[in-house]
Amino acid sequence: MSDEQIGDAGRQVGRPRRDAQLLLDAAASVFVESGVDAPVREIAARAGVGVGTIYRHFPTRPDLVVAVYRHQVEACADAGPRLLAESATPEAALRAWVALFVDFLVTKHGLAGALQGTGADARALHTYFVDRLVPVCGSLLDAALDPAQAADSVDAYSVLKGIGNLCIGAAADPRYDADALVQLLISGVLASGTDDPAA
Repeated sequence: MSDEQIGDAGRQVGRPRRDAQLLLDAAASVFVESGVDAPVREIAARAGVGVGTIYRHFPTRPDLVVAVYRHQVEACADAGPRLLAESATPEAALRAWVALFVDFLVTKHGLAGALQGTGADARALHTYFVDRLVPVCGSLLDAALDPAQAADSVDAYSVLKGIGNLCIGAAADPRYDADALVQLLISGVLASGTDDPAA
């Protein structure tokens, strides 16, 4: 799949029609439970549609995997402003969003690696991921930090990269609590730049 095709898929599923959203939600659940090679009929059954309906929207499995990946990124991106509006404090919004991001990385981020394609395909998906989620993280950090800290510009990309590193291997080790470690990282980020009373 070329970069252009991936871009086209993104335009098609960035704000998918309701029926496509249902299919993507069903496919995401099935992929998490059974892997990306799960039978299409399992996805169709979960969505309550015929197999032909899935193929009409997503003619090939890579098309479906790309669409699910992008749909999940969009859901994570959309959650940022919503949490900021609904949460008691900006810090609570940031911590809730980070928990969603960890869930995405641990349970669904492997979708990108499951695509059979060129290095350009993977780079296009990574660029899409960064372009959508770094600004969301940045806005949440800016809201949660005091103005002096925000002026020092905590780098949202580095925070997300750090979270990603803490999540490596978490899906394969039930004893490893990535979410708890990530929340400690966020505590450190929020504490950075504050005056040391002992100084």
